[in-house]
Amino acid sequence: MANILDKEKYIMFRGKPLVRQGGQYLYGSLDESHTLFLGVHNTEKHGEYELAGDITVMVRSNADGKIEKMAKKHGLYEALDIGAAWLDLAIKGKLG
Repeated sequence: MANILDKEKYIMFRGKPLVRQGGQYLYGSLDESHTLFLGVHNTEKHGEYELAGDITVMVRSNADGKIEKMAKKHGLYEALDIGAAWLDLAIKGKLG
């Protein structure tokens, strides 16, 4: 099995792996206490490109699968930006 932190095989965002399957994204490492889950609800056509529209952002505990924080954002950048900040806080035990 490939190492999840192999930077040549996975997209890295702010030092953590970002893996996509269809309209779902997993950000972070399963070796840490929390991961970020992004679920794309719809897409929008902009010229020849299909971009993510509404996205559910969830910080989940890897120990029990409990959702620690959740929100709905518009666009992948906005979702990853707030989600990455929440994930860092959750890993440090400071997510309130």
